[in-house]
Amino acid sequence: MKTLRDAKPGDTVTVQRLHGEGAVRRRIMDMGITQGTQVFLRKLAPLGDPIEVTVRGYELSLRKQDAQTIEIR
Repeated sequence: MKTLRDAKPGDTVTVQRLHGEGAVRRRIMDMGITQGTQVFLRKLAPLGDPIEVTVRGYELSLRKQDAQTIEIR
């Protein structure tokens, strides 16, 4: 299973499934990251956390812990 945490800067990926539970899963979905959405990984912070992605036309920063719950293809 490949997650958003495994993607490299410059990759465009498609969300296949969300694995989080409760409030974390709800927060990710509220940010527009849902099944079938394309996500572009813009860059990583200097120490690797957080990551910056473009989703649905806006930039979003995610912690690696949250990115690990997003399965991609």
